[in-house]
Amino acid sequence: MEKIRVRFAPSPTGELHIGGARTALFNWLFARHSGGKMILRIDDTDRQRSSQEYFSSILESMKWLGLTWDEGPDIGGDYGPYIQSENLHKYRELAEQLVRDGKAYYCFCTAEQLEAEKEKQRQKGQPPRYSGRCRLLSEEERERRKLNESYVIRFITPREGETVVEDIIRGRVAFENKIFDDFIIIKSDGLPTYNFASVIDDHNMAISHVIRAEEHLSNTPRQIIIAHSLGFQVPLYAHVPMILAPDHSKLSKRHGATSVQEYRDMGILPEALVNYLALLGWSPGEDKEIMDIKEIVDLFSLERVSKNPAIYDIKKLTWLNGYYLRTLKLEKITERALPFMQRKFNINTERNTAKYKEIERIIDLVRDRVKTLQEMADASNYFFEDDFQYDEKGVKKHFRKEGVGEVLTEVSHVLQRVEPFEAEKIRDELHDLGRKLNVSLSRINLPTRLALTGRTMGPELFDIISLLGKDRVINRLKKARELFELS
Repeated sequence: MEKIRVRFAPSPTGELHIGGARTALFNWLFARHSGGKMILRIDDTDRQRSSQEYFSSILESMKWLGLTWDEGPDIGGDYGPYIQSENLHKYRELAEQLVRDGKAYYCFCTAEQLEAEKEKQRQKGQPPRYSGRCRLLSEEERERRKLNESYVIRFITPREGETVVEDIIRGRVAFENKIFDDFIIIKSDGLPTYNFASVIDDHNMAISHVIRAEEHLSNTPRQIIIAHSLGFQVPLYAHVPMILAPDHSKLSKRHGATSVQEYRDMGILPEALVNYLALLGWSPGEDKEIMDIKEIVDLFSLERVSKNPAIYDIKKLTWLNGYYLRTLKLEKITERALPFMQRKFNINTERNTAKYKEIERIIDLVRDRVKTLQEMADASNYFFEDDFQYDEKGVKKHFRKEGVGEVLTEVSHVLQRVEPFEAEKIRDELHDLGRKLNVSLSRINLPTRLALTGRTMGPELFDIISLLGKDRVINRLKKARELFELS
């Protein structure tokens, strides 16, 4: 069997988009399932938009997702260079070879000439395309004009027959060659076009399978034609479905976060995002949805990738994230949540300190009720801040009842005597207080919760009381009575 070698080739012109991350994941899963190699290549020939900042961000996002690579710009390998801008001489060399072989030619048409030509075609109801007039220039004229004029190199496309893409996901897709004009392979600035550079890189890196987004399907026949002209073996192609918004429009910022970094910043766990991305266009069967990475690798196949667009659903992602927040080891969740706590509450603590252990207990208490790490920090505010807002509806409902001040006073007296100040002991004492006052436990718990947290809902009240500690609890009960003049 041919050695499986796949590549993910992002352009460093922006953050790693959710669609790019899904493509990277499918390549990685296919490589790991097949025992093959995953190659990271950086397609940076768009000099104006490419930046080192985006390059670093893409690598960081992939590492955060756990999508490791076997060869790449940072670790090297036997098939480099892995950054296109370091391979410009090779693209130029092969383009000139195609010119010598009569398969490409120099084109001197200006942008104005090309636009005028296309406008005439549009007026005639014809598809706008290059006429190929520089193909008719003599060799002497080309060489003379090269000395003083800007030019590109165009590839001569066949006019007859068709080019067939045998796609692993989509099956046989045929393109009539007559729809292609003589497309550019080297631009006027000397840089290669995407289609030309990709073919050369895929060949030089011995790529066996090109797994990429459906939007690239229209590029594939051009790349196959170029590969044949250079005598290269054509890799196998698999074009994964588009990711659409819930309204079936193109996914954009208005539908929520679109980059991996944004998901990370909002407190999505990498395990949840990988699980979710795997389900965008691929199904393991049997209605399975929650899978760890090992299970996804074991089950993954391109044959189970759908042809139909995948629908982005932020609710499903956050639901998955909530599941992982509840079920991953507390130590791991604490490690992931700590930066959010530190940013929100300006706290600084190290592992194995009393403060770290306290934060770990807080996280364990609130993680069942939140969907993101940011929500976890927000839900923990009353553990770190004494000056919090009280829920307005809660105040009207629970603080405006007759006798609430007396109840809170009694709660304060009872808790003052509780030893040890632990959840089970606190629960027993407040139960006894309810019987003593002949009121339901809710008449005690609800105003007490509001006084201590500013909220009407949350984790188990007795755990909250224990974690806050006796002094803070007594002070907050007193503050609530005085602030709302409860009697």
